[in-house]
Amino acid sequence: MSQSSVSTSSTLGQGQPCMIIGEVAQAHDGSLGMAHAYIDAVANAGADAVKFQTHIASAESTPGEPWRVKFSRQDATRYDYWKRMEFTEEQWHGLKQHAQERGLQFLSSPFSVEAVELLKRVGVAAWKVASGEVSNLPMFECMIATGLPILLSSGMSPLNEIDTTVELVKARGIPLTVLQCTSAYPCPPEKIGLNLIPFFRERYGCNVGLSDHSGTIYAGLAAATLGIEVLEVHITLSREMFGPDVPASITTPELCQLVEGIRFIEKMRAYTVDKDAMATEMAPLRDLFTKSVVVRLDLPAGTVLQEAHLAVKKPGTGIPASQLQALIGRSLRCSVKADHLLQESDLA
Repeated sequence: MSQSSVSTSSTLGQGQPCMIIGEVAQAHDGSLGMAHAYIDAVANAGADAVKFQTHIASAESTPGEPWRVKFSRQDATRYDYWKRMEFTEEQWHGLKQHAQERGLQFLSSPFSVEAVELLKRVGVAAWKVASGEVSNLPMFECMIATGLPILLSSGMSPLNEIDTTVELVKARGIPLTVLQCTSAYPCPPEKIGLNLIPFFRERYGCNVGLSDHSGTIYAGLAAATLGIEVLEVHITLSREMFGPDVPASITTPELCQLVEGIRFIEKMRAYTVDKDAMATEMAPLRDLFTKSVVVRLDLPAGTVLQEAHLAVKKPGTGIPASQLQALIGRSLRCSVKADHLLQESDLA
């Protein structure tokens, strides 16, 4: 495993840019060419990492595993589907190499000890633990033994299960990110759980993030305002693509928008603004947009100003509009033309 992959992941933390992960999952539908196309699309969108899922059907499932949603017309069973999703070890190496060539961190969630062992040989930047695998202790022990950072999805876990897992990871001194996740596809806004992001940060004292299944860019942008360290979003090349995760995915053009939005938000959060200093900086614009006291008509010298003589108009380079009432009763030192911006030197 390359040292560069590990060191990049280890820089996750408060004050660092959010790691934005494009989650391909099974969107490739078993096509190696499509998997490579997703790597290019994620890189072109400006994300930091691409993530797959590594399924080895015989190691993770039984032929009797039920469908979550019966979506496939070509797979008689869910086991058959997982089998069709498998890539060879050589193909996984090719995907990882392609990701690195495009400047992406390479991630893939394992679903068995055998998948962990395969990915150890291929090399991943960190371990993304899927929601259904948090209690899979044998697999979890294999991941922890590598010392790589852990990205822990909390989607199906009660707090006591997350507590136990977090304690296990922290006891080994391994970098940890807890991801708020709701395992609904797509996830409605009332179930996204933004409130849990600061809750997890305080409870566990670690990096936090969001694994989003809303199928929009909104949840990720909102989470970015909370200073998350990691955002994972499912992606699709088109909403007309085949697969069970399409309704919970954003398109790759939307991923580009999301990346741009998060970087904008991060820059906003990084700077504090002094309102008085900003007003000083804006002084030239202020002169253009504010108003001054002007005379409505030609007036001779000696005129005692009345309210009917005065109006307020741009620019703001004369006596400020706020001072109009204070000018009533004062006399003119010189004659003035209509629309003249009064100056203090015009007044006796």
